[in-house]
Amino acid sequence: MDYDDVCVLVPTYNEAETIGQVVEDFRDAGFDDVLVVDGGSGDDTDEIAEAHGARVVYQSGSGKGQAVREGVEKYVDREYVLMLDGDATYRVEDADAMLRPLLEGDAEHVIGDRFADMREGAMTRFNQIGNRIINRGFATVHGEDFQDILSGYRAFTRDSFLKMTLTSDGFGIETEMAVECAKRKIPTTVVPITYLPRPSGSDTNLRPVRDGGIIFLELYRRAKTNNPLFYFGSLGVISSLTGFLVAVYVAVEWITRNISHEVLAVVAAFGIIVGVQLLMFGVLADLILTLHRDTLRKIEEETGTE
Repeated sequence: MDYDDVCVLVPTYNEAETIGQVVEDFRDAGFDDVLVVDGGSGDDTDEIAEAHGARVVYQSGSGKGQAVREGVEKYVDREYVLMLDGDATYRVEDADAMLRPLLEGDAEHVIGDRFADMREGAMTRFNQIGNRIINRGFATVHGEDFQDILSGYRAFTRDSFLKMTLTSDGFGIETEMAVECAKRKIPTTVVPITYLPRPSGSDTNLRPVRDGGIIFLELYRRAKTNNPLFYFGSLGVISSLTGFLVAVYVAVEWITRNISHEVLAVVAAFGIIVGVQLLMFGVLADLILTLHRDTLRKIEEETGTE
């Protein structure tokens, strides 16, 4: 396979133990443009990467998301991007499978499914459960099942990346990219890959609880424009249910103890009214979004037939 139009993008931070092997593997496989975006590592990540033949640049900010955005927008000048982490958990042997859908014109974004062949010790049981929950939540909210939206092994066209609206600076970048693919109907496919455990002496930069919470919030926040019925509807249900429970308490107190809670009664009524309004707004927003998508599809069909 010809890799002349492919840039291998590796965002890194303190990966001195593994980055040399990662760069060497891809260089030996025929990739002549390996771009390492260093996030201000405190070890020798940058020097090791450069010594093994990588092109090293330094991101102006911090976080994986910022590194990916800046790397693609400022330093990548090739048509295709193969993105992976610098921790030696992804194999160069899977590169062909990742790039083939792009080179054959079958997709513009490819996600490597780590669960297809996850080696023992590659991910803790806790993280596996969290990943499954996040993937199921994504499929429910955004209507696409990408199997492994948190995978760091991606292949995509530079043009499709530039269409996305990405703001995350940290590990939420993969989630944002998946949401944008679903929202903008970017042709996306999933291919099975092997996921390896981190080599001994290599420490992860991921904090499961904190980063997992950020990812969940990002999924929910993005639902506002991609699935408004779920976003506003869930808020409406919570508000209505809270108001109803407070109203039940007020009623029980009045009936059993003859105690009136005027303030709580007002709060209950307010919660129910706001909840119903949010539900109605969600339905209207979903209708508008559906009409908007139908209009865009018709425009694209008419443009394509001209």
